[in-house]
Amino acid sequence: MTECRCFHQVLREALGMGMSAPRPAPRSGSTTAGVRGGPRPQPAPPHVTRSDMVSPPPGAAAVARARLRVGPAPRPLMGSQGRSGTPGNSGPGEGEGGETRELQEARVVRGKRRKGKGKAGAGQGGRGSGAEGKPGLQQAQEAAGSWVEAEAGAGPGRDSEGGGSVEEGAGSIEKGDEGSTGAGKEAQGRLDGKEEERRGRTGRREDARPGKAQGQDGQAWGGIAGTGAAMAAAAEEEAAAREPAARPAAGPALWRLPEELLLLICSYLDMRALGRLAQVCRWLRRFTSCDLLWRRIARASLNSGFTRLGTDLMSNVPVKERVKVSQNWRLGRCREGILLKWRCSQMPWMQLEDDSLYISQANFILAYKFRPDGASLNRRPLGVFAGHDEDVCHFVLANSHIISAGGDGKIGVHKIHSTFTVKYSAHEQEVNCVDCKGGIIVSGSRDRTAKVWPLASGRLGQCLHTIQTEDRVWSIAISPLLSSFVTGTACCGHFSPLRIWDLNSGQLMTHLGSDFPPGAGVLDVMYESPSTLLSCGYDTYVRYWDLRTSVRKCVMEWEEPHDSTLYCLQTDGNHLLATGSSYYGVVRLWDRRQRACLHAFPLTSTPLSSPVYCLRFTTKHLYAALSYNLHVLDFQNP
Repeated sequence: MTECRCFHQVLREALGMGMSAPRPAPRSGSTTAGVRGGPRPQPAPPHVTRSDMVSPPPGAAAVARARLRVGPAPRPLMGSQGRSGTPGNSGPGEGEGGETRELQEARVVRGKRRKGKGKAGAGQGGRGSGAEGKPGLQQAQEAAGSWVEAEAGAGPGRDSEGGGSVEEGAGSIEKGDEGSTGAGKEAQGRLDGKEEERRGRTGRREDARPGKAQGQDGQAWGGIAGTGAAMAAAAEEEAAAREPAARPAAGPALWRLPEELLLLICSYLDMRALGRLAQVCRWLRRFTSCDLLWRRIARASLNSGFTRLGTDLMSNVPVKERVKVSQNWRLGRCREGILLKWRCSQMPWMQLEDDSLYISQANFILAYKFRPDGASLNRRPLGVFAGHDEDVCHFVLANSHIISAGGDGKIGVHKIHSTFTVKYSAHEQEVNCVDCKGGIIVSGSRDRTAKVWPLASGRLGQCLHTIQTEDRVWSIAISPLLSSFVTGTACCGHFSPLRIWDLNSGQLMTHLGSDFPPGAGVLDVMYESPSTLLSCGYDTYVRYWDLRTSVRKCVMEWEEPHDSTLYCLQTDGNHLLATGSSYYGVVRLWDRRQRACLHAFPLTSTPLSSPVYCLRFTTKHLYAALSYNLHVLDFQNP
């Protein structure tokens, strides 16, 4: 009762009404306004009259409310979990339950206003509007007619909450000074309050969600703020991912050294140590991805795009990524697939150029475009080059031309990007091999001759030199210096199947090796540098020759484990060597730093045993042409 007397003393000073008694007790059936679970109001003394309960004018109510407000109205918090709310409907110290009650009061008041609009006149008991969430004097003036009566029925528990909302969601009805409203208004208000309380319980869960409306005049502060905060956090994460990682401010003093010194220190680390160092932080991950750190490792890896002299053949691809794929070559991890199939047996030959594949099928040469993954082809060919009467035995790409050798003894010259095609008779029998560099064409035939031709359009078909080889010529290659060329023969009429000829005069310069057995023909030969070359053939050996040391003995040799004829070979110019065998389509990978075979991939089964007629590979894929299929080994996505 002490708190009630203090309240009414302040009220009398504000209104000047001379009130001397505490508020009357509410009628039976009405619910008490105040904090749920708070003390019930004390019964009014018998000397209190209704004349003491006359509602004050609107201005006086606003002044009283301003005086009774304890401190400034709390600002809305940017959240929706029991701490958000609109200004003016909860006092300090309210938690999640207080916020829920205030939201419920707001809905109750809005519902009552819609239903009772126009029925309550001046001086009659109306429904409070303190839960509308409108701070300021205007709100106090709008709610002046009902604020005093509702506050008088709130009890001490409501006073402790500060100047906030007045009516509870239970829907209590405060009576005015006129008795005309009577029991009818009270009953109607009780029913309305129960209906709004049910709606309030149903809508509590929705109000707890961010983005739902929590007031009549504005959107939900907490919902909008919660959604905005999530969007801002996502934007910050995305921006952080795009921005380059900054050097860590804290950590060992080693990270604060200049980058040049760090590069020098990290250059002594191996591949495993660099990989672990990249897991420390984002800055070190970016730093250890530098090509300078991986160049030394790449030059020691298999098929990483670096030649033996250190020339980078794929400068547009990060070195670190190439080293990753190189480990798949070393471990033999790959995925096998078939790019093309044909119905009848063929002896195909193929060449790669950029993103295109050229392959011979019967008397045609077809050009296909690779798909972006490099492990599949567009089914429709880009071009078809014809002109031979019999199968194409061999062809090369040079100066935007295709130079082909056919079984009809003719050489064909095709322009890649036009329909220009010229063919001329070159040999009396089938042309087994051809090569072209620097505007010069050399060809070898079964008729035991090798010939030199110009590529100039005005001199096509004019033979420059005819060389008698004494053996059938199976392979031929021009030196990178354009000064000589080498022929690989059947080794039947001469003791050495490898002989080097002068390109300008056609004279014999030297022969390689002297201990070949009869019939050890060379089926494939290639220059790796002006002074080194590789050869393979019927004697089941791959031999590496260095003209600077000796022409009588090879520098190194690798023997086929199953004594199979080696039809073709290919090298990356550094450490990797690939060979194609004559049985079961076996492709073997060799590390030239060791003698044993690294990996073997049989591409056919027993019923379809076929030689590997041609091999080509990139840093990610290996392509093998067999009698019935064109196979691919994908080392990028094993």
